[in-house]
Amino acid sequence: MSVNIPQCQNLDQQVNSVIKLLLQESSLRSQDLSAVRTSLEKAISPRFEIVFAGAFSAGKSMLINALLGRELLYSAQGHATGTICYIEYAATPSDEKVVLTFLSEVEIREQVHELCQTLGLSTPGNLHEIEEAKRLQEAAKTLYEQEGGESRNQRAKRAKALEQLLAGFVANRDKINANNNTILSMGELADNGVDSASLYARRSQNSAVIKKIEYYCHHPLLEDGNVIIDTPGIDAPVQRDTQIAYDKIEHSDTSAVVCVFKTAANGELTSEETQLLERIQNNSGIRDRVFYVFNYIDATWYDDQLKNCLNRHLHTQFSSSDRVYKTSGLLGFYGELIRQTHGSDRWGLDSIFAKGNLSHQEAEETPKFIVEFNNYFFTSGQLSRSSFPITPAIGYAETHQEKYLQILNAHGYNLMEQLVLDSGIDQFRDDITRYLTEDRRPQLFQALAEDLRPVCISLRSYYLQNWWDLENQPKEIDAIKDLQLRQLSQDLKTIGDEFEQYIKAHLNQTVASNENAIYDRDFRNLQRKMIERLDTLIQKFSVGEAYKSAQSNHPNSAVVPLLAILAEAFYSLSDDLKVTLVECCETLVANFFQQLTEQVHQADFYHRLYRLLGNDGGIDATLNQLQRKVHDAVISAANTECGAYVRETPEFYAEGTVPHFQLRQTLREACNSADYQGMVEAEPAIRQLLKIDFEKKVKRTVLRYFRTVINLTINDNLQVGAKHQSQTIFSQYETARANLAKTLEQEAEEKLEHNHQLQEKIKQTIDAYNNSVIAINDCLVAMGLGRGKLPAIKDTDLDPVFNYQQPAFTEPSYNIEDEQETSPEIFDAEFTPTEKNPVMSE
Repeated sequence: MSVNIPQCQNLDQQVNSVIKLLLQESSLRSQDLSAVRTSLEKAISPRFEIVFAGAFSAGKSMLINALLGRELLYSAQGHATGTICYIEYAATPSDEKVVLTFLSEVEIREQVHELCQTLGLSTPGNLHEIEEAKRLQEAAKTLYEQEGGESRNQRAKRAKALEQLLAGFVANRDKINANNNTILSMGELADNGVDSASLYARRSQNSAVIKKIEYYCHHPLLEDGNVIIDTPGIDAPVQRDTQIAYDKIEHSDTSAVVCVFKTAANGELTSEETQLLERIQNNSGIRDRVFYVFNYIDATWYDDQLKNCLNRHLHTQFSSSDRVYKTSGLLGFYGELIRQTHGSDRWGLDSIFAKGNLSHQEAEETPKFIVEFNNYFFTSGQLSRSSFPITPAIGYAETHQEKYLQILNAHGYNLMEQLVLDSGIDQFRDDITRYLTEDRRPQLFQALAEDLRPVCISLRSYYLQNWWDLENQPKEIDAIKDLQLRQLSQDLKTIGDEFEQYIKAHLNQTVASNENAIYDRDFRNLQRKMIERLDTLIQKFSVGEAYKSAQSNHPNSAVVPLLAILAEAFYSLSDDLKVTLVECCETLVANFFQQLTEQVHQADFYHRLYRLLGNDGGIDATLNQLQRKVHDAVISAANTECGAYVRETPEFYAEGTVPHFQLRQTLREACNSADYQGMVEAEPAIRQLLKIDFEKKVKRTVLRYFRTVINLTINDNLQVGAKHQSQTIFSQYETARANLAKTLEQEAEEKLEHNHQLQEKIKQTIDAYNNSVIAINDCLVAMGLGRGKLPAIKDTDLDPVFNYQQPAFTEPSYNIEDEQETSPEIFDAEFTPTEKNPVMSE
């Protein structure tokens, strides 16, 4: 069933080429491409999961065996296992393998506990106790025997499942991990092939503890990503197993659901089958992908009542579906095998039905197929006696095997062909293959096209916009010069506005936040130096020096009062701190304007202004002038701020404050004696008094007040200066016109050449885009999806004759005739070139 369409061989390369083109454009690369990549992966490496669902003993496994022509899955009556089986493609027979995943001990304990609870049995304390496990096995066996057999009812099924689960645990303890699922390949199980490994998995005691089986088989039905999944019965004894089946049925990745019913054998739908049918019919996402298969159709050949019941169900509950099939998995499976035998091995008796290939029970009895085959020939009513008469040799045969041999010796391959045809297997296989090939696979390509369409529309619009922006540029040197001169006034205004906005942005970064790292660093240095300088001055303060200075001012007095010492100290500290604050402010202002000037020099508008005027239009001179004004204003503010330090703080004399207390203490110590020595001894107290007063004043300056003063000074001056400079730039039209006259000739030549190179580059990119899109469209048309072709760019889209004064660009439309085309046509689309695009003007 391989889908080998030449037009789609390089689909992944073509789609990836389109993706690469999008990623090359910075303005488009933010577009989300995850859906395109996912759709592409599904289209080139599809995985079609065909889920078989139904009750136990409905014949799902035998039906799958019949489709594949080999016995992979267990198909005995009443086999109650919760194993899910995946059958996938192997490229060659030598690549075939089987991988088994075993239940963990924890999962087995949970299932045993659930089954024991529903059956009313005591849960074993330790599964590793052999006697305890055997006791529970015997109890389960007794239960289903009392119910009349292992498939008699749900209670009997649960009892049988418990018995098998315990037996499987005992037999496979070496393969079961306490907490994790053991995964083994057939090589690790010492099996030599898929058939022998599958035989191991089909043994009931083994299958009960196997969680998942993965078969990899070489069969054409499995090509192109088809995966057959056999789920646990919807009437599984363990609820968890039933949920596994429904989860796969309702999963969005499931491509087809095959519901297998045993109505033909028992006449009615079971309650579990009715529930399955209702869930499917009530789910719109499922019902369109469901195939209904009534297995055991051969039972209705011999029982009119069963036939009438089946027909009643078909005409009532399934009348709206056109995917209803009547099959016999048993006849179809063995019919396929017998078609490959011949009379020399007695039509399979010496090969297929040899004792070594049968179970013990089958070896002791006549194989069921031979009995059913004989019934088919003699009493089914499916055969024309004129075509397949009962010969004397057939009539004289006594045993089932003798009759089987005589029938095939007389009618051979023609009869086997009719048998397989009547089994319904070929029709079902052909229809589900056709569904996957003609319905599901094209849907993957359609999804890819829909996900890729926005990408193509964006690229097409982008390329045409850029092409026409360049196409609309003047083609002659004089025209370019004239255009440049006509745009000159607007260019100057734009540059002036950009300069003003740039200054505002820089001010916002500096004044309104801490984002200007250099400015913030300089102010922090100012804070640190002012506080450090105060500490140094306090430590170095000398009462003796202050005493001398005060006495020199009053030479007639031999005694200096403490207040005179304090006055000298206040003046000295204020002057020294003023020097420090002024130096820091000068550094801060200089660094701020140096940074601003350097950044302005790097700005695009500065270079454009230089091109128009041949100079910076006075920007540097304006910034220098502003720097001087800001410097003078800030230094004046610094002098004023520190000059105020001479005045004591209000708390200095306030009753009950620390400064007042310290002042009194200092006065008391200094006034113990009237000579110089008494004042010197009070020096520590005087320093402490100065520190208490000046610390508060300095911290107010550097932590709360002075940054605001500097910010406001810078902001007010630069706002006014930037606006004035913007107007100055705009007023220099004549200067710019005279300057451009000298350079426009050369620039016009360079611009023509540059535009030509850009247009050639765009044309090459458009060609690459078209090559990929046309190839993808070829694939879509070959898949019958011509209506969903992607938009390409035609030569007429780039021709001024076809695009002069046409309506604005719209998404391309498709022509319904595209579905009948053998090769794709490029979409027609109209596009109006715009007058100007600033992005492409350079």
